[in-house]
Amino acid sequence: MSAEWRVASGEVHHYRDLLVWQKALDWVERVYAATRPWPPEERFGLTSQLRRAAVSVPSNIAEGCSRRSTADFLRFLSIARGSLAEAETQLMLGRRLSYLEEVQLVPLLEAADEISRMLAGLIAKLEDRRK
Repeated sequence: MSAEWRVASGEVHHYRDLLVWQKALDWVERVYAATRPWPPEERFGLTSQLRRAAVSVPSNIAEGCSRRSTADFLRFLSIARGSLAEAETQLMLGRRLSYLEEVQLVPLLEAADEISRMLAGLIAKLEDRRK
C-alpha cells in the first residue's frame, strides 16, 4: 500500500512519507539549478517568482498534511496544484525569453506533470475517504 493511500486512509500522518512531496522537493532543486544562470536583472523578477511558486508546491503538501482535517488537506493540495501550474507557466515564459533551452524545459515540465497527476490521485483518494 502506498504512503499516499495510507495517508488518505488515515494510517500515516507525516508528509515526509508522501512520494509526491519527495518528488516535489526534488523538482524544486531542479528548478533552482535551471534558473541559476538566468540574467541578473531577473533576480527579483521572474527567477524569484518561479522559485517561490516551485517552493510552494512541497510546502503546501507538507502544511496540508499537518492539518487536522481532510478538508484542510484538500485545500492545501489544491493550492499546491495551482502553484505547480503557475511555475509551469513561468518555466514556459523562461523558454520564450530564451533563458531556458527546450532540452532543459521538457524534463521540468514532464516532472511537473507527474507531480500534478500524483496530486490529483491523492485528492481523489481523500475525497473518496470523505464520502
